[in-house]
Amino acid sequence: MSLSHGGAESPLLESRSEAAQKLWNKIIDVEEAKHQAFFALPMILTNVSYYFIPLVSVMFAGHLGDLELAGSNLANSWAAVSGFALMVGLSGALETLCGQGYGAKMYRMLGVYLQASCIITIVFTVLVSVLWWYSDIVLTLLHQDQQIAEAAGLYLKYLIPGLFAYGFLQNILRFLQTQSVVVPLVICSLVPLALHVGIAYALVHWTTLAYKGAPLAASISLWISVLMLGLYVIKAKKFEHTWDGFSVESLSHVFSNLKLALPSAAMVCLEYWAFEILVLLAGLMPNSEITTSLIAMCVNTEAICYMIAYGLSAAASTRVSNELGAGNPEKARKAMTVTLKLTVVLAICVVTALGFGHNLWASSFSDSPVIINAYASMTPLLVLSISVDFVQAILSGVARGCGFQHLAVFINLGTFYIIGMPIAGLLGFKFKLHAKGLWIGLICGLSAQMIGLLLLTMFTKWTRRIDLSEDHSTNKTVEQGHHHV
Repeated sequence: MSLSHGGAESPLLESRSEAAQKLWNKIIDVEEAKHQAFFALPMILTNVSYYFIPLVSVMFAGHLGDLELAGSNLANSWAAVSGFALMVGLSGALETLCGQGYGAKMYRMLGVYLQASCIITIVFTVLVSVLWWYSDIVLTLLHQDQQIAEAAGLYLKYLIPGLFAYGFLQNILRFLQTQSVVVPLVICSLVPLALHVGIAYALVHWTTLAYKGAPLAASISLWISVLMLGLYVIKAKKFEHTWDGFSVESLSHVFSNLKLALPSAAMVCLEYWAFEILVLLAGLMPNSEITTSLIAMCVNTEAICYMIAYGLSAAASTRVSNELGAGNPEKARKAMTVTLKLTVVLAICVVTALGFGHNLWASSFSDSPVIINAYASMTPLLVLSISVDFVQAILSGVARGCGFQHLAVFINLGTFYIIGMPIAGLLGFKFKLHAKGLWIGLICGLSAQMIGLLLLTMFTKWTRRIDLSEDHSTNKTVEQGHHHV
């Protein structure tokens, strides 16, 4: 029996199609989901590219010898803990200020906020640079091997220019991200990464710099990216309303920016330091060489997975801040809900891949059968921690978009250092669960953090952010009136 007549679709099929479409729309807002997915993918590629620039330098340095391998790895870890994480955190203030400013159509203020954030970045970069300059002494005091500490200290001295570039880079990224400009970020990260391989090879193997050439190459490549993004912002016509040139007015916004930047930095650093503490605790255990390697592999796996989650976290932060700035709290909540649903799907894909491919992944870190088998036994715990980490990443993005950093920092402090780390120490040492005990403690901290952030987003009045945006809009109207007069 024919189901169509004269090319027209059957009413039965049409009604079923409409019913399926309505059901799907109830599950998730398709248009919002598409918008966030197209936003998240470029952000993931961008973050992965910037992660690999210093990592590629470590790879080149590591092939020069065992001391260079140990020194560059220690330097890279110390750089991430003491510098790079701080720069990412400080730039988080722009996710609130620029995001809500863009939603409130206060376009000129975005450039002012960017400059204020760069001033803050310069101050903190100078302070961190002093620490890096004397890092060989600091690392020796932290009971690191003296030769390795000296090699790491030398490496960090040549990475200092890269720290300045990285700080500016994070600020420009947030400035563009909050305007939903993400595709150029991919170009301005992939091109420097591709150039970086050649620059690192040339400096390490073709010049007398050798080991010192690796960190210098990272610094050069990061500055190339800053220059590319900077020229793009200055030259592109789409930023003529949000970038009005350098202004002395930015100095008056440094303090208000700092009130968001410091809690934002604390949010990032407290979480990052918790992972590094696990690596240090692993070094105090019996058979510490295997335990340390195992925990370090788990931390690296979690970090790479977090970069995938961060793409959606940035989408959540941008959508929420834009809608709050525009005075639409319900749309902001709806955007958050869509992001969480997308996160569940993405997390399932990631943990499924890890569950089936954990041996292949572990073999990329080590050839030791002992390490690979130990990693396989840790995989169920990793699946759980990554799943929780994905959800909390989105909720952290929402907190930044709403300007809740000052509340979120207390959640991170309490959940990681009052709940997570004590449980990790107790299970790892007292109950002799070793690496598994440490990771179970981390899962407890991450779960408590996720619950805390969820309660924050559920019970805090988002309209408080709207009042702030309306005040800004009023100021903008008055300002425009003065210009018109």
